[in-house]
Amino acid sequence: MSSCSTTTTTADDGGRTAITAVHPDIIQTLILTKLDGPTLISTSFASSQLKNLCSDDILWKNICNSYWPSTSNPLVQNAISTFPSGHRSFFSDSFPAILHHNNTNICGTEYRNFLTPELISAVDIHFEENLLYSKVVKTETKSNWFMSSPLRVDLLGHKETITTPVKFDSDDGTCKLRLQENMKLSWILIDPKKNRAVNMSSLQPVSVRRHWLTGELKVRYSTVMASGADAGDGGGLVQCGIVVTCEGKEGGELHVREVSMQVEDMDGKVLCGKDSLVIVQEAMEGGRKKGKGGEEKERYEKFLELRKLWRERKQRREKRLDMVCIFSGITIFISFWTLIVLGSRSNGSYFS
Repeated sequence: MSSCSTTTTTADDGGRTAITAVHPDIIQTLILTKLDGPTLISTSFASSQLKNLCSDDILWKNICNSYWPSTSNPLVQNAISTFPSGHRSFFSDSFPAILHHNNTNICGTEYRNFLTPELISAVDIHFEENLLYSKVVKTETKSNWFMSSPLRVDLLGHKETITTPVKFDSDDGTCKLRLQENMKLSWILIDPKKNRAVNMSSLQPVSVRRHWLTGELKVRYSTVMASGADAGDGGGLVQCGIVVTCEGKEGGELHVREVSMQVEDMDGKVLCGKDSLVIVQEAMEGGRKKGKGGEEKERYEKFLELRKLWRERKQRREKRLDMVCIFSGITIFISFWTLIVLGSRSNGSYFS
């Protein structure tokens, strides 16, 4: 335990024992271990003694493992060990929501030379506060195939499924509502080269929809980010979408068949690995803020509205361009035949 010295003061103005009079081992063992991450951070600002006690890496390791069981994986532990302040740095990167802001060096404007050879995905799915599934996936990022192909990270293997405590029903009722309210997903991307991490999930679903053809339920988690100087009109927005696909038989258990993540632009196009890496790097290096309940869902719905307007404007521009092309073609055609007719008349006058 810590050997920090304590202040000899034994009472405050109200005659009660001051926290500085309590032995550091008691504070660290019986008090700090009962706090969650945000409260522990706030406590560290109370005094220099508490700051030292709250910096214990084992304390933060237990908090990270409690929030995200996937962080106990040796691959993740090895990556976190290289972070500036270990598990506390990892928590500071991964717990708060991404601070949405306008970036100027995103897809199509400037490509940075990425040195990281891989990204590590630490994924945890909870249902009603109980761990449903946890997995760590390593994605190689240096090959030409990865750089040029649409990025899609799949969590489950072939024929692998996850059983849920939800009963499947064919009507849009209790089944969808339970998934919307109780299924939480965390998808942390870790850059072991640059010692940074970011949680790309909205944690709570932004939508739960039934596929019109297969009847599968699509649970979507989405984080919307500004990705360029033209983000003001919606053209520079992108979304990191994580989709959990569920299926089942009437009255039976609902199973998760597929969990995937990809980054899409305003046209619904899945970005390639190179452009997605730029998005991820900007998210890692950007600011963080305390998330509000329902904020990501509101941003996603706004994103859908802007996407609709963006497509309508794009269609109008393409329509005007088509009209210009048609008009130009007609003008050229008329001019061509006019020259031919005038040329024929001139030749006829010459021979007469």
